[in-house]
Amino acid sequence: MHQKEGYAIGRDGSPIYYRLRGAEAAPVVALCDGIGCDGYVWKYLEGRLVEGGYRIVHWNYRGHGRTPVPLDPHRVAVADLADDLAAVLSTVGVERATLCGHSMGVQVCLETFRRHHTRTAALMFLCGSYGNPLRTFRGKRTLEAALPFVRILAHTLPRATRGFWRHMIPTELAFVIAKTVEVNPDLIRREDFFPYLEGISRVDPFLFLEMLANAGRHTAREILPQIDVPTLVVAGDRDGFTPVALSRSMAEAIPQAELLVVEGGSHTAPIERPELVCDTVLEFLSRRVAKPAVRPKSVAG
Repeated sequence: MHQKEGYAIGRDGSPIYYRLRGAEAAPVVALCDGIGCDGYVWKYLEGRLVEGGYRIVHWNYRGHGRTPVPLDPHRVAVADLADDLAAVLSTVGVERATLCGHSMGVQVCLETFRRHHTRTAALMFLCGSYGNPLRTFRGKRTLEAALPFVRILAHTLPRATRGFWRHMIPTELAFVIAKTVEVNPDLIRREDFFPYLEGISRVDPFLFLEMLANAGRHTAREILPQIDVPTLVVAGDRDGFTPVALSRSMAEAIPQAELLVVEGGSHTAPIERPELVCDTVLEFLSRRVAKPAVRPKSVAG
């Protein structure tokens, strides 16, 4: 198995970190994280894809993981991230890839399809929306209404904001709150979810809020009927951030899209029921996109 890592250069000159795994001749899957994330949700899927004969490109958004903050802190719109993904693919010499996004990563995949259509072999949407995600949390627009006040408060108290962000998010209390508010406590494991809390605490809170505001304004609803590549939509029936009804409507709007509803799954369904999600993704890729480069291994769940 070949591994490689490095930096692509975005249109504005910002460096974008990427990592490659898998055989050089294998079909490529590009993994696009949710906001504040640097790979925790791919813990099971990435390994299964590599073992199944696919090549993985995982990259970090601006100011996330090993990618530094951009030269211009306001260049964190979904369109900027889509162009960054295209730059990563060009840097690693990949003409076309299956784009797989989780949460905000779904918006990044859709925007990449819009702006770089010829680079898109297929789309896989995991627990994410086509746009305006702040309007759909638990079926209400509470987050959209609250965000401007949160940003004002953060800029009024910058030191306190950064201190709270770095020291209170990666805690057991935050994990307990997450289990109470969103993730399924009967399915989630601490060792799978805690890297999310640790990762988001390393992101600058002001960059996070800027990116969140941009994502909240972005939508790709109008291009759903125009999607002409194989598409898989994965939804959790307990997902409060992306209600299952939204995922169903998205799948219905995309020609010949396939839908998997994960029973008991929340916004973190890929690590709550990894066997089901991984098996579905691999079967979809093999049947509708590209056969793996090698005979898939039998991997115990």
